[in-house]
Amino acid sequence: MNNLKACVAEALGTFALVLAGTGAIVFNDVSNGAITHLGIALTFGLIVMAMIAALGPISGAHINPAVSIAFVLGRKCCPFKCTCFIIAQLIGAFTASFLILVMYPDHPTLGSTLPAGPAIHSFILEMILTFFLMLVILQVALTPGTPPVLIPLAIGATVGLEALFAGPITGASMNPARSIAPAIASGNLQHLWLYIAAPIIGAALAVPTWLFLGSHKKTNAPSEAPAKQSIS
Repeated sequence: MNNLKACVAEALGTFALVLAGTGAIVFNDVSNGAITHLGIALTFGLIVMAMIAALGPISGAHINPAVSIAFVLGRKCCPFKCTCFIIAQLIGAFTASFLILVMYPDHPTLGSTLPAGPAIHSFILEMILTFFLMLVILQVALTPGTPPVLIPLAIGATVGLEALFAGPITGASMNPARSIAPAIASGNLQHLWLYIAAPIIGAALAVPTWLFLGSHKKTNAPSEAPAKQSIS
């Protein structure tokens, strides 16, 4: 039952992320720029922050296949459990994207991530963005002594910051589920490989970096349990 609840939490969290984030892109287009690029970046950061705060104690609120894969590589989540999480994340993402498609069937992208300029630039940037996002996740969520309230704040702020400065170039996905669903719903598949491979590579590279830095070895018994509760 707990695993089922965790999978439902992952589906709900990813649904909220894709609905709010890609929805902000679509709503900005149909409202003649009322939301603005700043508003879109804030939307992504705030929805991630909210979902981690609300659903973290249930599933860890990965809401991102690249994050789940990195947790498996770091031996912080079993492969079967994270496979179920990824399936749930994709279900949530597709539900959100097809809901937006029903609402705005003529929108050309439905919030898909598309590179502005050479694809290789976006590939490298997406890899770097996800590397730092994953490093922040590991550092704040798995370092003993981190105040639990800081976890959603730090991760949401990182997403918002990266979306703010890199969004105009790459779309700042950092999340395969966030990119797969609107790409398939809108038929924009030409660069989808980039937004699957680059985040997974970037998140995977963050794991040995985190292990090398050694923050996970610090001891602070009173704070250790609540910090770990919110990621696994």
